[in-house]
Amino acid sequence: MKKKVFAVLLGTAVAASVLAGCGSSSENAQTTAAQTEAAAETAAEETSASETTEAASEAADKTTEAAEAGEVSQRTVYVTPEWVKSVLDGEQADYQDAVIAEVAYGAASDCESYQSGHIQGAQYIDICEVEDATGSEEGAYNLLPAEEVEANILSHGITKDTPVILYGGDVCGVARVAYAYIWAGVEDVKILNGGLSAWTSAGYDTETGAPEQIAAEEFGTTVPAHPEYWTSIEDAKDKLVNDDNFKLVSIRSEAEWLGETSGYSYMDKAGEPEGAVWGKGAETAFDVKGFLNDDGTVKDLAGFEEVWADCDFTLDNDLAFYCGTGWRACVPFLVLYENGYDNISVYDGGWYQWLMDDSNPVQVGDPASADCIHTTVGELPTGKAAK
Repeated sequence: MKKKVFAVLLGTAVAASVLAGCGSSSENAQTTAAQTEAAAETAAEETSASETTEAASEAADKTTEAAEAGEVSQRTVYVTPEWVKSVLDGEQADYQDAVIAEVAYGAASDCESYQSGHIQGAQYIDICEVEDATGSEEGAYNLLPAEEVEANILSHGITKDTPVILYGGDVCGVARVAYAYIWAGVEDVKILNGGLSAWTSAGYDTETGAPEQIAAEEFGTTVPAHPEYWTSIEDAKDKLVNDDNFKLVSIRSEAEWLGETSGYSYMDKAGEPEGAVWGKGAETAFDVKGFLNDDGTVKDLAGFEEVWADCDFTLDNDLAFYCGTGWRACVPFLVLYENGYDNISVYDGGWYQWLMDDSNPVQVGDPASADCIHTTVGELPTGKAAK
């Protein structure tokens, strides 16, 4: 490209010299030719600089892509499509045996996204494989008994040492399974940030059909390997009264937090456990939009800290996150987990289990307001179910 530009301008210089010789003195012609040649050299230099800038930009793009597909720590949870693609391409030495799976609620045969096209080699994981979906008083949408979770994990050929990469259309549902796997003891659990949409937007292909699954025989450790990441309702009640450093953090919408609605069609009373603090993040009972970037990816720790800037807790507190039935609470847990925090857990039963005992203490409204009502579950009015 530089040679072409210089040749054109040099030709212009020669033509100018000839014309100058016909109509002016020889001295004027030489001066004009010299000026034109200098202009040609300047133009060539500018073209060279432009091409250098363009090459630098292309190199920067490649560097960014390489960084997105580079090595990540074992505890990192949210990863890019470029990184997942590098795993599938065999470029990540520690992830040659990784299991990738799409997560959704219900059977694989009923999952439209999985049937229409999933990431290459992806298995399917039903969220019901890790939690009790009956809604019974005994189960309360909590995690299933440890032996059942372990058996379901093993059915996918996963042990504690198997790298796992999850994705799905529901940010909270995928987080629920990732949290359960970490609680159980899987040591390296990743989530494709942005899900299948991010994958296809990056230009990567999908496939149909289900891969062959070979079950693993031994998990490799006692399940749960991390019982400290799970808080029972009994522990939550005890710590609220006896541990000043403990914070029970509600990841619920403002309407739920203020007791205007339960957020759910099957919960007829609204409020929060007495002593809970608000962690924001949700607009409804089924999202965590406050924790997401504009492109639907989960924010990094700095983004969460911005959301929590005026909340009544710090990252130095002993934090137990909860919501209605456990899904939304798993998202902030995972972000803090991947950033090295161990003073975190999920109060699994959430508002649903709290409602099952009429004697449980409740607050309705902003606890910082004089209008906040302090009562018990049994005294709460009904009619607060989501319509």
